[in-house]
Amino acid sequence: MAAYALTAHRTSVPVFAERIFECLPRVDQRRWAQSYVHSLLTTPGKKSVKRLAETISPSPATSQSLHQFVNASPWDWMPVRAELSRWVEHEMTPRAWVIGQAVLRKRGEHSCGVHRRFLASSGRSVTCQVGVGMFLSSYDQAAPVDWRLLLPGSWTKDPERRVRTRIPAEVGPRSIEQHALDLVDTLADTSRTAPLPVVADLEALGGTSATALVHGLALRGRDFVVAVPESLQVAVGRHLRVQRPQGGDAQGLVLAARSLFEFDAGTLTRVESVAPWDGHGRHATVMSSFVRIPQPGRGGERIHRTYRLFAVRPDNGRQPVQLWLTSLTHARTESLLALTRMLAHAGESVREMSDDFGLQDFEGRSYPGWHHHMTLVSAAYAYSRFNRRPVPTGGGERLLVAA
Repeated sequence: MAAYALTAHRTSVPVFAERIFECLPRVDQRRWAQSYVHSLLTTPGKKSVKRLAETISPSPATSQSLHQFVNASPWDWMPVRAELSRWVEHEMTPRAWVIGQAVLRKRGEHSCGVHRRFLASSGRSVTCQVGVGMFLSSYDQAAPVDWRLLLPGSWTKDPERRVRTRIPAEVGPRSIEQHALDLVDTLADTSRTAPLPVVADLEALGGTSATALVHGLALRGRDFVVAVPESLQVAVGRHLRVQRPQGGDAQGLVLAARSLFEFDAGTLTRVESVAPWDGHGRHATVMSSFVRIPQPGRGGERIHRTYRLFAVRPDNGRQPVQLWLTSLTHARTESLLALTRMLAHAGESVREMSDDFGLQDFEGRSYPGWHHHMTLVSAAYAYSRFNRRPVPTGGGERLLVAA
């Protein structure tokens, strides 16, 4: 971790905590929330409850109190996250709402939501919890402000497990796509800024229906840039001059998304050269086409929305590496590529929270405990992200908290 010092002229931890946790009903809850965040910021190495407690007080009772606050205290995390999202909006200039994930690896099988899952990033299956997160992202950084815990059917349909881990009665089985849309709805209700484009790579999250996410966002009137699989069925957009087959579907020509870029010689696609965002390296060759997504509507009707399908063509071949679908049909290609890069910012935030803020160190097993933990870690990360700057320390590492 790089050496950082929290700048004294910025918000102190007590002032930050007073605002973020003001909604907690009890004084002791607000006090422990501030202490927990302070400990996450100042405790080096593993952030176990015992080590966090030692940073606060030498009393053995402190560890038990911290554990109680995270795992058993009945405080509502949603108002805290709402205030955190508004604080982050004030501290940065967000350009997109990014859907990301956090994979918390576990050894046992008793923590709420734990299951075996294949990770495409590592190419193997792991025992883990999966959190679907909402990140506010600018062009150079991202901060998580809300989370949903993925609960497989083995958890939602098991009464004994539900009782043991205190899963609320109203929490049922939900797909990753449904979690993503729920995160969008929640942020739309709490945000004090204009709605921003939603950026997501559903396949990377483990989702199976990019179409469901796209239509869910479209029905909400939300702009988006979403990574889609090569097999996605698309129809030629209305802006393209294409002869429709006699007696065919009113949607026109329907084919797999990759086919547009593999076999088209320029009739259906546009090819342009885009300068690198940082001014260095080669120009990118971007292919795009206007398309529709065939989808039945009510009464057997079809929903006719035109989107833009685009991809960056690699130098060594014709086939695109990743396909993207966007509702921003008239946006500059440079702007669309900038939005796709924001997924990497969300991933970097998760890595930093894992390395330096105890994301992977949660010791509880309950559903409320997991949400409390994710809320506190997100708050500590956001505070650190917007209240610190690199300083020379003579080769050592330190973290100075603003008084």
